[in-house]
Amino acid sequence: MLKRRMNVLFGITLLISDLLMSGLAFGLAYRLRLLTPHDGVLEFYNYVGMMIVHVLSVVTVFFLRRSYHSRHPFSQLDEFYNVVGSVLLGAVTAIALISFLFKDRVDYPRLMIVYALILTIILVTLGRLIHTSLRWMLLAQGLGRRKVLLVGGGDVGRLILQKIRQSPRLGYEVAGFVNGEIGSVVMGAPVLGQTEDLPTLIENHGIEEVIIGLPEASHEEILNIVSLCERERVGIRVFPDLFQIMASEVSIGDLGGLPLLTMRDVALRGWRLTLKRILDVVIGGAALTLLSPLMMLTALLIKLDSRGPVFFVQDRTGLDGHPFPMLKFRSMRQDAEASATWTTENDPRRTRMGAIIRKLSVDELPQFINVLLGDMSLVGPRPEQPTYVEQFRRSIPRYMDRHREKAGLTGWAQVNGLRGDTSIAERTKYDLWYIENWSLWLDVKILIRTLFQGLTGRGAY
Repeated sequence: MLKRRMNVLFGITLLISDLLMSGLAFGLAYRLRLLTPHDGVLEFYNYVGMMIVHVLSVVTVFFLRRSYHSRHPFSQLDEFYNVVGSVLLGAVTAIALISFLFKDRVDYPRLMIVYALILTIILVTLGRLIHTSLRWMLLAQGLGRRKVLLVGGGDVGRLILQKIRQSPRLGYEVAGFVNGEIGSVVMGAPVLGQTEDLPTLIENHGIEEVIIGLPEASHEEILNIVSLCERERVGIRVFPDLFQIMASEVSIGDLGGLPLLTMRDVALRGWRLTLKRILDVVIGGAALTLLSPLMMLTALLIKLDSRGPVFFVQDRTGLDGHPFPMLKFRSMRQDAEASATWTTENDPRRTRMGAIIRKLSVDELPQFINVLLGDMSLVGPRPEQPTYVEQFRRSIPRYMDRHREKAGLTGWAQVNGLRGDTSIAERTKYDLWYIENWSLWLDVKILIRTLFQGLTGRGAY
């Protein structure tokens, strides 16, 4: 009951924030309009009706897009994207209504319309970010958390538990696992029972959401688990298998009249490839220009710190499985290749300077050269050594499909915590999802998240 009241309270306070901020934006737009030549602009009380229409239009769009119904707050980037789209639609609606309702009474100054639009986006975003930060803080303190039950104690279940613990602001409290040895403990969480015990466990532990982490289970097994959960009216989320990931872009075609499903469609085709390449060249060129002093300083410090070349050049597998020489700043001893293994945390092969540049991901900066040369893209699946690729292609389904696009300096898997010595199978799933769901906004989002993670050193070693 408390959690339900907290969700209602969050929704109401967010609504109030939007009302206040969009109203304030309209008022500031009026004041800004007065700073320029303003013949014909009336006293503010003449525009109060327009302000009400503007505010209600914006808030109504947010309501219709279910922005006040979300149980979990958006990330900052998703919030901004949501605000821009909603405010633009709300502003267009407001202009149409104002033109109809105030046609023969008050003129809506055009410059004021522009000011109101820009200020509404800025202030509503600011209000929502403050609201989200407060909500995250309360969730991290345990207020309004939702009890969750994880079905499956294997690698996927452990990955989900790790994600929840790393992100307390998600508002989850893990009660335990289902489908394992009863009484045992998985990463500190108890195994409470088997799948057939779900209805009882949900009722006894006050479970509000069940996450099914059995990607290799048959559809019949998944449906049976879902059926058991539905009896108790809890939220159900399912970690997808490879087919579900690739089926997000299923289309129906035919072969001489015989119906066929076309899967594994790639979002990056035609003009999208051109757009992505333009983004690579513009941002890659700008990054190299702005970061050149840092790169020269890094090169000098590497040379002073240890013997050997400044750059480390290694063959990696890229587009269509073709190898290319990938550049990095050398962060390990010259003889590190003799014991070629996965890089681990506190790797003894690192140099003193190497430990610092790896922590800050500065060692990756020369790959902007690879981006400009066309060997890599800013965003895409991270490239592996050809030797490892040959191993993975035999053991991981659809592994080679990740090479249908250029390798990336960063990727969807990396910003979601799958860096370094992490599961290749899980990374592959993230890479395939990225390839089949590409959008320009997704690339921008990944780049911004990479920048923040690079500054904080999260996940890098």
